Amino acid sequence: MKAVFLDAATFSSQVDLSLPKCITDYERYDSTKTDQIIDRCYDADIIITNKVVITADIISKLPKLKLIHVTATGVNNIDVKACDECGITVKNVAGYSVKSVPEHTFMLLLNIMRAARHYHQKATDGTWQADGRFCLLDEPIFDLSGKTIGIIGSGNIGRQVGKIAAAFGMTVLFAERRGRVPRSKEYSDFYTVLQTADVLSLHCPLTDDTYHLISNDTLEQMHKKPVIINVARGDIVDSHAIVHAITTGQITGYATDVFPHEPFNDDEPLLNLKDHPRVFFTPHNAWGSLNAQRTLWGILCRQIDEFISHV
Repeated sequence: MKAVFLDAATFSSQVDLSLPKCITDYERYDSTKTDQIIDRCYDADIIITNKVVITADIISKLPKLKLIHVTATGVNNIDVKACDECGITVKNVAGYSVKSVPEHTFMLLLNIMRAARHYHQKATDGTWQADGRFCLLDEPIFDLSGKTIGIIGSGNIGRQVGKIAAAFGMTVLFAERRGRVPRSKEYSDFYTVLQTADVLSLHCPLTDDTYHLISNDTLEQMHKKPVIINVARGDIVDSHAIVHAITTGQITGYATDVFPHEPFNDDEPLLNLKDHPRVFFTPHNAWGSLNAQRTLWGILCRQIDEFISHV
């Protein structure tokens, strides 16, 4: 069996990307452009990809292809319908980042609440020495204890965020889907969460219902000027609305690991906030602790092994 990994550079160089012994021919490329896919994969039985898009046209020109394995949870970069029609299996990997993403969430949140980036700069650019006092407190520092966190998305990651928040002494609210009656006492009405949360943490999938879920309309419902954390998908948030909300003081801060375009374009509205003391960006790496990457690859190897044993 031959396997081709199209975008191995999406993993850290410290992660062993070896495949099971059942793979007798393995080619690995750091990145692959669309016009290179067919040439590289023409005689491949298995394609491994993270973000490279595999279209119906490409699939139709790969006669040996049996499996496309996505090194992520979402398979939106694969034409799954075309794969079904051609008898090609599509697999993904789930459950690998249930520690990494929640921990990253709180890294973002604590940076905002403690104004960490602001104070790091003041401690290293001469401001502290010029001031002369033993401490600087020009930006307020907020505790998590006693605050209310509203969590949108109650899957494994959202649940783990709730557990960590409770350990910090926060009140945890899980939001029901917008427009629905709470399914149980464990859930709160969507707009009630918006109105009562000091922190809003996003962990839901991107769907038609969640596209621009955080918009001018929903931001107006937020009574407590919350901090918003987005480790879900960029398009769940309207970037223009966030810029307006930060600029006008409608919300206290915004931290995100995800953007509508990745890497973002030079005209990304959020870049207007890059120097704000309570805005913090990371380059879509919340999922990627070394442990999470190794866990992901281990799951992928087991799935490939099982797939081949049943072919």
